[in-house]
Amino acid sequence: MTDTNSIVLKKLDELDARFTELENQLNDPAVNIDTTKVIAISKEQGKLKAIVSKYRSYKKLLSDIEQTGAIIKDEKTEADMKELATEELKQLEGKKDELFNQIKESLVMSDDAAVGSVIMEIRAGTGGDEAALFARDLYDMYMHYAADNQHWKVELMDFSPSELGGFREVIFNIKGPGVWAHLGYEGGGHRVQRVPQTETQGRIHTSAVTVAVLPEPEEVDVINPADVVEYVSRAGGPGGQAVNKINSAVKLEHKPTGITVNMREDRSQHKNRAKAWRLLRSRVYDHYQSIERAKREKTRKTMIGSGDRSEKIRTYNYPQNRVTDHRINLSLYNLDKVMAGAMDDLIAGLIEHDKKLRLESL
Repeated sequence: MTDTNSIVLKKLDELDARFTELENQLNDPAVNIDTTKVIAISKEQGKLKAIVSKYRSYKKLLSDIEQTGAIIKDEKTEADMKELATEELKQLEGKKDELFNQIKESLVMSDDAAVGSVIMEIRAGTGGDEAALFARDLYDMYMHYAADNQHWKVELMDFSPSELGGFREVIFNIKGPGVWAHLGYEGGGHRVQRVPQTETQGRIHTSAVTVAVLPEPEEVDVINPADVVEYVSRAGGPGGQAVNKINSAVKLEHKPTGITVNMREDRSQHKNRAKAWRLLRSRVYDHYQSIERAKREKTRKTMIGSGDRSEKIRTYNYPQNRVTDHRINLSLYNLDKVMAGAMDDLIAGLIEHDKKLRLESL
């Protein structure tokens, strides 16, 4: 057995023991009277259930293999019975390897799979109007992938348009099973090479856009409301007098981190406040998670999907119809299809590479 497999089995034993401990707590009358505790325990147990169930099936399989092997070795076993047992052993061994690989994958990827909502922020960087137009193109790409291909729920939260119809900044929410597992790798610098609409001499320009992907946490245990200061002002921008007559724009400041959020897209102060709190929770959560990641990964290279916004992760070359992901050295010559939302091959390559790194780091 490899060192990695031994480490995986040790970790699985710990999770199995923890699952049993949580079961016992839920059966304790003293715990049952505290609703808050019951909810917290149930949530932790729910996260462990799938992987522990698979591990228990795996241990049952090992027991079956041992018993079948004993039948084959037993001198008293008749020939036809040995033949049947030998065939069954082959099948059990095949199932064992397949199930163990599934368990390993679940072990390193299950936390990502559990996050069902993300907030994405796209900002135009170097390149002026052309960068803003590409920010719009990236937004459209994610919309097609999320809504059309994955059938996830999408919500535009806030945006700042450019004069040519691009986005200087756009913030949106995507909800659905596995959304973080698939889109968590998109954080970083995206570079585009193409002839801009404003270019009269046909020269290729390079522009840059940054993308941030923030897992949207649950409301509980993320921010103490006492740590947040709210400012209300009149919303500017399009909408005319109707928008400016009331104090609808909301700004929130999280004092411990200094993180601020402005929300002005909606005419309703109530709706802007609700959106601002969601975005603030995600940014503060990401801030503290980044600190934890930095501690954990101090002694090794940061994995892909860390969301480092200064890191150039991908280049979109329009003249060559090519998209290149620099983290995994993958180039695809179907940029037109990728921009229309066909991101499956790109994302599958990133997931596979990340899985490999995570297993190596166990």
